[in-house]
Amino acid sequence: MDATPGLPAIRTISLSAPFGWLAEAWRDLMKAPASLLLYGLGLAAASFALCYGVYATNGAFWVLVLTIGFVMIAPILAMGPYEAGRRIDLGERPGLGQILFVRAAFRQDVAYLSLLLAMIYFLWGRVAQIVYGLSTYQIHRDVDSLVAFAVGSDEGRAMLVTGTVTGGVLAFVTFALVVVSAPMLLNPHANVFAAVATSVRAVNANFFPLLLWAVIITALLLLSAATGFLALIVIFPWLGLASWRAYRSLVEDR
Repeated sequence: MDATPGLPAIRTISLSAPFGWLAEAWRDLMKAPASLLLYGLGLAAASFALCYGVYATNGAFWVLVLTIGFVMIAPILAMGPYEAGRRIDLGERPGLGQILFVRAAFRQDVAYLSLLLAMIYFLWGRVAQIVYGLSTYQIHRDVDSLVAFAVGSDEGRAMLVTGTVTGGVLAFVTFALVVVSAPMLLNPHANVFAAVATSVRAVNANFFPLLLWAVIITALLLLSAATGFLALIVIFPWLGLASWRAYRSLVEDR
């Protein structure tokens, strides 16, 4: 166990722990399915509408950027499922209103964390633009031409590799900052600096299990995007509950 004065202790977990979080979260989801699935439905509808709006205005490149960038901002959007997990731990059955309006989310420390994630998200957008601009002199205004360029040319394949590596590094840095800090901020006594420090310490102490957890989260969110965000209805609240379980497993209560 990793202990730092002034901060909660970090537990050491096994490599298989993420699968246990998913199993526990599925049981939690079955305890309040209606409210959690409605939360997922709202998020899926908003995600689809945003991407379709960008696509309809000939922004094929930005559909890809937004979809990948969703991984970076998803933790702060999951405050509702975190709250549901907290209430389920207390033996309650959370309602939709309690998940949508999380009082602890409307405070300064959560706003600071949200601002940090937004800055990383916009940075990713700029980096993606640079990678794309260095790869081609053309503008691909529809999905078909963008896909044809990306998979059918050496420049496009190089763009995919460079973008994937760069985006992966940014996504993992973001993950390290928020995997514990976002659910930890439901505690009104936790501040954003302590929460972020605790999150980084958790990743440092459990690098490979949390790397596996990051891969699982990314794979499930990209799978959701591949279904036109339909699968997000179930996957997002499920992952949010699992992330709450991850926080409870990693951080020693004080």
